[in-house]
Amino acid sequence: MPIEKTLRGLADGLRQLRDCFLALQLTAREDTPREGSVVLVDTFGDAVDDCMGWLEEALALANTARQAAAPQGDLAAATIALAACQERFHSVERLFFADIVSYERLHDLLSFGRRRKGEWEAWVRSIKQGAEQCRPPFEDVRSELISCWQEMVDRAGGTSVSVHATNIGQQITSAETRDLRNEMT
Repeated sequence: MPIEKTLRGLADGLRQLRDCFLALQLTAREDTPREGSVVLVDTFGDAVDDCMGWLEEALALANTARQAAAPQGDLAAATIALAACQERFHSVERLFFADIVSYERLHDLLSFGRRRKGEWEAWVRSIKQGAEQCRPPFEDVRSELISCWQEMVDRAGGTSVSVHATNIGQQITSAETRDLRNEMT
């Protein structure tokens, strides 16, 4: 598969993940019950906001990599952009699994909802459901990143190899070796 198509798949996966986080952000920031807010709620919302920022950066970098990887493009620039994209994605992933859906955080939120009851309990259920909907796109983006790196390696390592039959068997030489032999003769 061409690298441009693979990078487009990565950008699409990042958009899906961003859309899940956008829904989670809306619930965390806009759907919060008006009375009785606590630091736990603000901390959760801040973590979601941070993830959104890194996802926006990752998406922009994926698009930069795709443009740089176009035919006759700059493969080195595409590689740098892809590496930066992956770094942002890993930042989102670490924060999501450590601070948003970790056992401790979910336990704290569920306990908070049970204590507050009513609107808060419904809000916590919505948050938990929204966070769970973010899990599948993470797997999709991970797979797309692997595919992108495989395509980058294939494209970067595209040296030609030829096979010549001789009276002593087969001799396999790369284009560089063949050019070197021709220079010597």
